[in-house]
Amino acid sequence: MGIYLNPGNDQFRKMLRSKIYVDKSNLIAYTNDVIDSEMAYLCVSRPRRFGKSTAANMLCAYYSNGVDSELLFKDQKIAQSPSFHEHLNKHHVLMFNIQQFIRGAKSPENFVDFIEQKILYEVKEQYKGLVRENETSLPDALTSVYVKTNECNPGFIFIIDEWDCIFREMKDNEIIQKDYLDFLRDLIKDRVYVKLAYMTGILPIKKYGTHSALNIFEEFSMTDSKSLASFVGFTEDEVKQLCIDYNMEFDGAKQWYDGYTFGDNLHIYNPKSIVDAMRNQKFKSYWTRTETYEALRIYIDMNFDGLKDAIIFMVGGGKYRINPEKFQNDMTNFKSKDDVLTLLVHLGYLAYDEGKQSVFIPNMEIAGEFRNAIDGSKGWERLAGILRDSEDLLESTLNLDQDAVAQGIDKVHTEHISILSYNNENSLSCVITLAYFYARKNYLLVREFPSGKGFADIVFLPVKYVNSPAIVVELKWDKSVYGALAQIKDRKYVDALKDYSGNILLVAISYNKKTKRHDCIIEKYSL
Repeated sequence: MGIYLNPGNDQFRKMLRSKIYVDKSNLIAYTNDVIDSEMAYLCVSRPRRFGKSTAANMLCAYYSNGVDSELLFKDQKIAQSPSFHEHLNKHHVLMFNIQQFIRGAKSPENFVDFIEQKILYEVKEQYKGLVRENETSLPDALTSVYVKTNECNPGFIFIIDEWDCIFREMKDNEIIQKDYLDFLRDLIKDRVYVKLAYMTGILPIKKYGTHSALNIFEEFSMTDSKSLASFVGFTEDEVKQLCIDYNMEFDGAKQWYDGYTFGDNLHIYNPKSIVDAMRNQKFKSYWTRTETYEALRIYIDMNFDGLKDAIIFMVGGGKYRINPEKFQNDMTNFKSKDDVLTLLVHLGYLAYDEGKQSVFIPNMEIAGEFRNAIDGSKGWERLAGILRDSEDLLESTLNLDQDAVAQGIDKVHTEHISILSYNNENSLSCVITLAYFYARKNYLLVREFPSGKGFADIVFLPVKYVNSPAIVVELKWDKSVYGALAQIKDRKYVDALKDYSGNILLVAISYNKKTKRHDCIIEKYSL
C-alpha cells in the first residue's frame, strides 16, 4: 500500500466501525457499469458534510489492488451485484486529496509541481525499472508503466477528493487555477491508462471562455443531480430508519434538515447534521461546526440589483427563479444576482428546484444561518428587527390577540413595502411567512396546503414533540376578513388535519388597500 498509489481500505474500515453507517455501496455498481468507457469520467459536487469523502474512500477500498476487501463488502448492497467480483481489488488506484497538497506546497506558484512530484515519486518507487529515474512528467510515467505491463495491468483508477479547493482557497489567482486545470487535463484526458476518474468537490468544473479544460467529465451537481443523487447524502427513507433506530421523531429531522430535492422529488439530507442529531439526541443546527454564518454574510451583502429582494423573499418562505447556467463555477466572477444565488446552492445555503429552476431556503438549520448572517449586518437592520419580533407575533396568535397580530403584520408590510411587491394574495403570503419566521422553530409551514375542498393558503403543522395547536391561515387581498374565515369553514380546510389531536386555530387575515391596514380574526376550533 502507498500514500497515493493503492492506499488500501483502512479509511473505509474505520467508516464501517462508526456507530452510524449508511450503506451507499450501490454507487460502485454505477461506476462498474461505466468503467473503461467514454462515460468513465465523473465529477460529483456537493456542499461540505454531504459524504463526498466517504464515497471516495469506499471506492478506493473496493478497487485498490494489493488488499483484500471482500469481507468489508460482503454484507453491503454491492455484494448482490453481478459485477461485484469482476472489479474487486483488481485495479491500481491513484487517490489524493488536493487540500493536503495546498498545505504542503511552499508557495502557490509551486502548487502544481508539488502535486506532480509527490505522486510521481511514489509511482517510481512502486514501478522501479519501468519509469526512467530522471522522468519529470507524471502522465509520461504512467503511460510507460501501462504500456510495459499492458497484459497484466488493468489500468489506473483516479479518485480525486476536494478537487476544487484551489478555486476556494486561491480564488483570486487565475494563473495557478489555469495551470492546475491544465495539469488535470494532461493527466486524465485522452490517456489510455485511465479506466475511471472520479472527482469530488463543492463547485462544479470551472469554466474558462467557450470550453472547459475538463469537458470529458459528466457532472453531478446540486443544480443537475442526474442519477447519482441518492448516493451522496442520506435519502428520506434512510433518515426515517435512523429515527426509528435512535428513537427520534422524524418530523423533527424533516423540519430541521430536509429541503434538498433532486430530480423526481428525491429528498436528500445532510449526513453530518443527521448523524450529529442522532448521536446527541437533539435537533438543532450543527452547521456552524463546519462553517460560520460569516461566509454567508459576504455573499448576501453583494451589491447586485435584486439580490436583497430575492433574499428577503426567500426568508419569507418563497421560491425565487434563477438561471444557473451562466455561473462560472468559481467564487469571484459574479455578474448578476443569479451567479451569487447559484453559488449559495453549491455551498448548501440554498436548495434548488430543478423543475421550476427556483431556489429557496431548505430548512430550519439553514434558515438559522440566514438569521445569524442578517442580524447585526449593515443594511439589514429592518429585516433583523422583524425576525426578532416574529416570536412576539406567534405568541400573540396563540393568545388569540387579533389586534396585536394585525398590528404586527402592518409593521412588516410598512417596513418592506418598498422592497416586496405587495399587490396580491401571493405577496401577502410572503409577508405573513416572513412575519412568522420564529414559528419555524416549532412548526412546519406549508403553503397551498391541500385540504377539504381546496387549498388552505398556509398551514402551520406543529412538530410532534411540541405541544402547540395547528394553525390554518386564509388570506384575502382587499376583501372581507369575515369571508376569509367563512371560507376556511365552508371548504372544510380542517378536514386534512383529522389525524391531529388537539386545538386548531383558524386565522383569517385581510389587507385593505384604502386604509393600508390588515384585519385579523382568530377562532379556536376543536376536532
